[in-house]
Amino acid sequence: MAASAPVKVVLLDIEGTVCPISFVKDVLFPYALKALPKILEAQWDNPEFAKYKNAFPPEYSSSKEALETHFEVLVKADVKIAYLKSLQGYLWQEGYASGDLKAPLFPDVHGKLSEWQNKGLKIMIYSSGSVAAQKLFFGHTDASPSDLTPQISDWFDTVNAGLKTETNSYKTIASRHPDFPPEQWLFLSDNTKEVDAAIEAGMQSVVVQRPGNAPLSPEVPQRLQVIETFDSLDDDLNVRGN
Repeated sequence: MAASAPVKVVLLDIEGTVCPISFVKDVLFPYALKALPKILEAQWDNPEFAKYKNAFPPEYSSSKEALETHFEVLVKADVKIAYLKSLQGYLWQEGYASGDLKAPLFPDVHGKLSEWQNKGLKIMIYSSGSVAAQKLFFGHTDASPSDLTPQISDWFDTVNAGLKTETNSYKTIASRHPDFPPEQWLFLSDNTKEVDAAIEAGMQSVVVQRPGNAPLSPEVPQRLQVIETFDSLDDDLNVRGN
């Protein structure tokens, strides 16, 4: 990655970038599926729960059974839709609060976040999970201290920014922080389509290939920078050896 400008903002994906994909698919998703029936029974008529229930299309929010069935279908298909992500975040709150859930970071992540923050860089998050779910994740990690939210300057999801594979989403994110032009942003993600979209928006971007991620096609390293750990970035956040 030949940097066109010094990096001032590090924009991070979560799943497959800072934590294993397995945590989301094998821990968070099943936890939400298991927790939902009890929540529906206890909170169906609770005004505070209404904003989550009523966000679902009417044909699914009309009964507990319909909502639960639709929720399960969406979760199993890993659909990126705002009302699903919002309810998942609500269900995960209890798990994080009780200690049943703790977000596992890759070993290099916590140290690099601290290093970047100490250098004066802004660290921001962009995930398909809701902002509320992002804050739960970074507020309850397996690092010490567990709460890393003070290191994060801003949070973006598909509601306040747009879909992660769309170029305009990254332009929207950059526009929220006009002090930093797009070329001063570095987006790190395991998803090549997201990396392409960020580059198209004028950002610097690198593919992160972590253990457990799907194999990359042979053409990817030929056209995009790929790293396996944040430690592969030098002090200026360029890929070492390039």
